[in-house]
Amino acid sequence: MKSIQELLFEQQDKAYGEFQGKLIPTVQPDSIIGVRTPALRALAKEVAKREDCDAFLADLPHRYFDENQLHAFILSGMKDYENCLREVERFLPYVDNWATCDQMSPKVFAKHKAEFLPTIRRWISSKETYTIRFGVGMLMEHYLDGDFQPEYPQWVAGLRSDEYYVNMMIAWYFATALAKQYEAIVPYLTGRKLAPWTHNKAIQKATESYRITPEQKEYLRTLKVPKA
Repeated sequence: MKSIQELLFEQQDKAYGEFQGKLIPTVQPDSIIGVRTPALRALAKEVAKREDCDAFLADLPHRYFDENQLHAFILSGMKDYENCLREVERFLPYVDNWATCDQMSPKVFAKHKAEFLPTIRRWISSKETYTIRFGVGMLMEHYLDGDFQPEYPQWVAGLRSDEYYVNMMIAWYFATALAKQYEAIVPYLTGRKLAPWTHNKAIQKATESYRITPEQKEYLRTLKVPKA
């Protein structure tokens, strides 16, 4: 049986790897094999059935970025909630880039929203960049529609960070929230409850969204705060 690394290198696209390296500056270029996302998703389904899958998931930290991506896609496909959550908790401390963080999206979490919520809040309260980012991302993905509650954006608005990848996710959360819960979210901007950079970035991303009406976009632009 070929090793998982061998399977990854069989799918290597060096030009794509160089392209990825420019998009993910927190990852060392020589750690990128260059496996395209569709190939990684397909490989994740294959590896999940292998006898050495558990050993691969336990072998942290991984050497290659593509191994982290593969790991994230395997977790995203898990069907058992408790096992998936346990594996995500084990993996999060080793997530070191926005791509792995954002592409890890276990579908099973959507079936356990009530019990999942305290974990999200704990992640948001973390001091680790990508744990915070993942927590906010999960709150954005699962709790902006029928399960929305007014206190959820309060959790996100209360965050203050010097980390670019945390602040970008906060802005993304509020831009998405404006598209789905406009009336509940606008007061966060009129009341300037976000840090100035995040405030303006949320407005920028919202005005780039097709889900925001032209009238809403025009009003949101008036709420930008001057640069310091």
